[in-house]
This record gives sequence, structure tokens and C-alpha cells, in this order.
Amino acid sequence: MSKTSKDEKHKAAMQKQKASVDASIEAATTERGVALLLTGDGKGKSSSAFGMVMRALGYGQKVGVIQFIKGEQLSGEEIYLKEHCPQVTFYQMGTGFTWDTQDRSGDIAAAERTWAVAKPLLQDASFDLVVLDELTYMIAFKYLAEDDIIEAIRKRPPGQSVVVTGRGGGKALQDIMDTVSEVREIKHAYRAGIKARRGVDY
Repeated sequence: MSKTSKDEKHKAAMQKQKASVDASIEAATTERGVALLLTGDGKGKSSSAFGMVMRALGYGQKVGVIQFIKGEQLSGEEIYLKEHCPQVTFYQMGTGFTWDTQDRSGDIAAAERTWAVAKPLLQDASFDLVVLDELTYMIAFKYLAEDDIIEAIRKRPPGQSVVVTGRGGGKALQDIMDTVSEVREIKHAYRAGIKARRGVDY
């Protein structure tokens, strides 16, 4: 095939793709906040959520970040937000991972305190974006009432977007989300004996 033929074939394919993309954009007419679930066993769920935090801040939007489970060890996102983004409402459950605490009653109490901070954000129309990092574990471990979480997300202000991260989460949560993305692990450095890297893993 000649270079000219390849160029023409490529142009035709791109024109077809552009027409498809343009049609999808034109068909999307509803203006409201979206609910996203980032799940799966691969690395990058929280990282993706914090990418959206930076995107929202770039537009001057009001952001709230609530982290369930994490908090014993400082993370780069925590350091950055506290030092450079004081306008972000940021709260961590602060107990670390449940397999470290091994204290179900204490973890439930901590989860309930954290949810008491998170839930009002989901009722506050001034927040454009609310991130509920690792919330799925609170459902899976039955630390929080699933129905209460589902209702709070469904009844949030129309213009507010919410991002939930964590493995699993269950069908009820998936059903109410507008976007569900699964991060699948193919390889992980940790399994090859490579230590977690500051700035990459935490």
C-alpha cells in the first residue's frame, strides 16, 4: 500500500471516529454532578481520585476529601493538601488499616466518627466535589450501614459530584453510580519484593 493510500485510509478512519465522538457529545444534554466508583484490585484508585481533586481545584471548585482506613502513615497527598490547599476540607479516619488495628469495635467507632464528617458534605451544595476514599471497605466490613451511604449519595445536591474508591463495594453501590471503573492488577512491584516508593505508592 502506498503512503498516499495509507494517509487516505487513516484520514477516513479518523473522520469516522470524530463523527462518532461528536455525536456522543451532542447526545449528552443532562447537566448535573456525577457519581463515580473506582474499584478493582489494581493500584491507582485513590491516585485517580486525587487527580480529579487537582482538576477541580484548577477550576476553583470547592472540594472535600474524606479518607477511610488510611491515616497512620503520612501520604504525599495529605502533605500537599495541608501545605498548599488549605481551602480543601480534608479528614482522615486515622486508624490505619483494619488488619493492623485488629479492633473491630474501635474501627466501627472510628468509621462512624468519619461518616459523621463525610455525610454533611454530601448535603452541602457549596461542595462541587467530594471524595470518599476507601469507603467501600466500610460497607464490606459492615462498619457503616449500606442503606445510609446509598441514600446520602443519591440525595446529594444535583450539582455535586462524588468519587468513591476501594475494592468491591457491592451491587447496590454500583447500581447508583453513573460511572464505574475497575482497576485490574496485571503486575505489582510489591509482589516482586520491591518496597513501596514514596511519591508513587504513598
